[in-house]
Amino acid sequence: MTAIEQTDAVRPRGTRLPRRARRNQLLGAAQEVFVAQGYHAAAMDDIAERAGVSKPVLYQHFPGKLDLYLALLDQHCEALIQSVRHALASTSDNKQRVRATMDAYFAYVEDDGGAFRLVFESDLTNEPAVRERVDKVTNECAEAICDVIAEDTGLSRAESMLLASGLGGLAQVVARSWLHSDRSVPRDQAVQLLASLAWRGIAGFPLHGNEQHH
Repeated sequence: MTAIEQTDAVRPRGTRLPRRARRNQLLGAAQEVFVAQGYHAAAMDDIAERAGVSKPVLYQHFPGKLDLYLALLDQHCEALIQSVRHALASTSDNKQRVRATMDAYFAYVEDDGGAFRLVFESDLTNEPAVRERVDKVTNECAEAICDVIAEDTGLSRAESMLLASGLGGLAQVVARSWLHSDRSVPRDQAVQLLASLAWRGIAGFPLHGNEQHH
C-alpha cells in the first residue's frame, strides 16, 4: 500500500495509529498537497486537514514543512535509484537494458501520486538540502548506468560517466515531456522510440574485448 493509499484508508480524525503508520499517512497527505500546490503555497494546516489530524500531531512527527518535504524527497529519490538499478540488473542483453532503463523513468513519471514533480519540477531548488537530493538522484542513477558502460566497453570512468549522464538525462527529460503532452503516444511505443534512439548511439561503442569484430 502506498503512502497516499494509506492516507485514504486512515483519514478519519482521531484514529490512533502505530507511529510508522501515522508517519506514512502524513507523508501521503503531504505529497498530495505539495504536488497540487507546490512547496511555497502549501501550508501545514492544509496537510494536517488532508491527513485528518491536528497540527500538534503533525508537528510531533515533522518539526516543520521543510522536514516533511525532505522526507518525501528521500523516499522518492531512492525509489527512482532502485528502479534504475533493477532495470539494469534485469537482463544481460544491453539492448534490453537500455529499454528497461528508459521504461523505469517513464514508469516513475507516470505514477499517479505525481512524486516526480517534487524531484524534477520542484519550486524549492534554491534550497541547498533540496538541491543536494536532486543532484544525488541524478548522479546515483548515472553512476549505476556508468558501471555497466565502463564494464562492457572498457571506456574510462570519466568517459562512461558522460555517456551515462546523457542517457539518464535523455530518459528523464523525454519521459516528462511525454507526460506533459497528455501521453499522446502510447507508453510502450514512446519507450520503444526513445530506446531505439539511445541504442543507436550507445551501440556504437563496441563491447570490451570484441573490438576485432567491429
